[in-house]
Amino acid sequence: MKIVSWNVNGLRSLAKNGYWESFLKGTKPDIFCLQETKAHPEQLSEKFLHPLGYSAFFSSCEIKKGYSGVALYSKQEPLSVSYGMGIKEFDQEGRLVGAEYEDFWLLNVYFPNGGQGPHRLDYKMRFYDAFLEYCERLREKKPVIFCGDVNTAHEEIDLARPKENQKTTGFLPEERAWIDEVIDAGYVDTFRHLHPHTKEAYTYWDLFTHARDRNVGWRIDYFFASSELTKKIKKAEIHADIYGSDHCPLSITL
Repeated sequence: MKIVSWNVNGLRSLAKNGYWESFLKGTKPDIFCLQETKAHPEQLSEKFLHPLGYSAFFSSCEIKKGYSGVALYSKQEPLSVSYGMGIKEFDQEGRLVGAEYEDFWLLNVYFPNGGQGPHRLDYKMRFYDAFLEYCERLREKKPVIFCGDVNTAHEEIDLARPKENQKTTGFLPEERAWIDEVIDAGYVDTFRHLHPHTKEAYTYWDLFTHARDRNVGWRIDYFFASSELTKKIKKAEIHADIYGSDHCPLSITL
């Protein structure tokens, strides 16, 4: 089974220049999870609502159109689907859709960005804490995989210019410490587990400075899997050859 995750920075924009088709052809996912869709289902065309062979599940922002949002597409029908964590403050921005399968839970998450002032950093950190508690409750029943745009680079190896970004949100000590907490709780960063020393492996590049051309990027998108599943993770890949967003897709193969 191949699971793909991608922050698309606007699902409708993928229709332009054939990016949607190249994504499906290039990654061949059994399940794919999209973040920052920036769309409600009624705004989407049929090829996004019902891709051939997939069931589709959407969570959209309730308080601002064209903002946030996630989508999960699956060839295998999930046993159940959940939207949010059951906490209104964190659910109204359409940041989480989860699917239950026989052997694991899969959570597709678009974590908040800590920019736009201290209140959003506070929101991000509280979202982080609530999410880990939510994962731990689910994990009591079966293993958990979560993927998406975490909006934080964990270690210096995970961004091109760590020294220059010590005080930048996305690489702040408290944000990085939360990823430490996730790992300490028994979740594995699948890419770093299989590629412990790989450098210059990024998933996000700033569009305005054409940073992708120079590979001045950040690895802020992840697949984490509870440690019970570690032996089942056969591949963890970053698909830097797929364009259409300021992020690229990543995948794991079970």
